[in-house]
Amino acid sequence: MTARTYSFEFFPPKTPDGMDKLRIVRSQLAELHPKFFSVTFGAGGSTRDHSLAAVLDIQHAGLEAAPHLSCIGSTRDNIRAILEEYKSHNIRHIVALRGDLPSGMASAGEFRYANELVEFIRSETGDWFNIEVAAYPEVHPQARSAADDLTNFKRKVDAGANAAITQYFFNADAYFAFVDDCHKVGIAVPVVPGIMPIGNFSQLARFSDACGAEIPRWMRKKLEGYNDDIDSIRAFGLDVVTDLCQRLLDNDAPGLHFYTMNQSAATMEIWRRLGL
Repeated sequence: MTARTYSFEFFPPKTPDGMDKLRIVRSQLAELHPKFFSVTFGAGGSTRDHSLAAVLDIQHAGLEAAPHLSCIGSTRDNIRAILEEYKSHNIRHIVALRGDLPSGMASAGEFRYANELVEFIRSETGDWFNIEVAAYPEVHPQARSAADDLTNFKRKVDAGANAAITQYFFNADAYFAFVDDCHKVGIAVPVVPGIMPIGNFSQLARFSDACGAEIPRWMRKKLEGYNDDIDSIRAFGLDVVTDLCQRLLDNDAPGLHFYTMNQSAATMEIWRRLGL
């Protein structure tokens, strides 16, 4: 089996204080020797400058940075300029996404789907970038069906994606079934599970409702039962997510991608429990 890929995701801080805090978190997580750190990109590129600053900060620390790049609401010229900027800084890794249309913006721009973005990156830059794309074990919330969603994923891979990172999930069977379906239609790239540590239930519920990630009923009931008992929520979350990660690794998942929410404690504790 090829070496597993472990990675950590940040969102770009908007203040100098936030950047200072993120540097501390990043230096703690860097001790775990991840393959790369990814940095998100707001709707329609709304955090473009903050994203670039965070990416360059990671790179200047001697670590591999993978900026997210979303194309909805954008133009070819705009995306071309961003790619040139990343190339000029010798960034070789990108997470290519459709993204969300910013509120108030009427037009989707010149790209409608992520496969068009992947195709454009390849046509403009050849093999310069290692391209990651998104995958949805529990089906993208806007997909008409699971079959349609799989077809859309295959289009991104066929356009030139090297690997995929999934939306987070808590049902390992959904991931295994998705990977089986991928193999059946000839998708051979690594599909790395996205992992969301649990620290705040109301925040998790809000995210999950928005992105279509299912919190199993038994988990939701248990978490609701803790009310505002943060310590119990975190302890339960560590147990559940560690078990999920262990099951994924035991069944040959090609790595893990942690949605850190710019925090280090939960991710580091899960890592320690897994013996990584």
